[in-house]
Amino acid sequence: MRVSDLFIYPLKSARAIAIPFSAVDAFGLPGDRRAMVTDPDGHFITQRELPALARLEVRPEPEAFRLAMTGKPDIAVPPPQPDRRMDVVVWKSLVNAAVADDESNARLSEWLGRDVKLVFFDSQAQRIANPEWAGGETPMTFADGYQILVTTTGSLKALNANLASHAEGSVGMERFRPNIVIDTDEAWPEDRWAAIEISGIRLDLVKPCARCIMTTQDQLTGSREVPNPMPAMGRIRMSADRRVRGAIFGWNAVPRSTGRIAIGDAVTIIEERPEGWAFKLRAAG
Repeated sequence: MRVSDLFIYPLKSARAIAIPFSAVDAFGLPGDRRAMVTDPDGHFITQRELPALARLEVRPEPEAFRLAMTGKPDIAVPPPQPDRRMDVVVWKSLVNAAVADDESNARLSEWLGRDVKLVFFDSQAQRIANPEWAGGETPMTFADGYQILVTTTGSLKALNANLASHAEGSVGMERFRPNIVIDTDEAWPEDRWAAIEISGIRLDLVKPCARCIMTTQDQLTGSREVPNPMPAMGRIRMSADRRVRGAIFGWNAVPRSTGRIAIGDAVTIIEERPEGWAFKLRAAG
């Protein structure tokens, strides 16, 4: 097995950036989900309620955080001032984040058609993953719950086979917004992986990822008039474990060491959970 793709999402819920290699540190992949859009009160906003975020492209630069959207002049957001801050909410986490300048926020609000603020996870911000799953106090940025999301090509192939058998089209891996994609022949092997190693870096797969409406949206346009993976996941990937409810695709991983990974790197299973994960019986048909 080898790494087939790597992605970061500099702005939470905006477009992915495919990368050939990356460092790995305690936060995950550097540059991943270091910025976020919130409402004026600081509550995070994602494609779940604002599909237009899929149209936002981020182009990180040394002296600016550049935002692009088709048909609009770019916004070059200057580095935020460390004393310009506000408390923001990401699910159950409260984070003290740096806030972008007023002009950038005004232009972004115009693009998105509602009043928003752009905030940054800077060196003063702090957040940890749920210790019940991650163990200890592991640092993270604005990702939904954990540092790294791992998916496999074999699982996507199996999901698309089920979609095809019901004449429901097919979907790409971008719908699931992973950080690390692993090329596998087998479907769903990640359910049994407790820990893997890539280039000497241990990743503990701590919790399966429950999927939501974002998987039904085109990740370039935000449109929901596209093939929908949720029916297939409902047939074959509904969790039977009350700790994680709903349809499952991919696993959340916590890095236990640091280093560098690249596309093509070998992936080794170093610890397994023989029982896998409990799923509900497939519906007839």
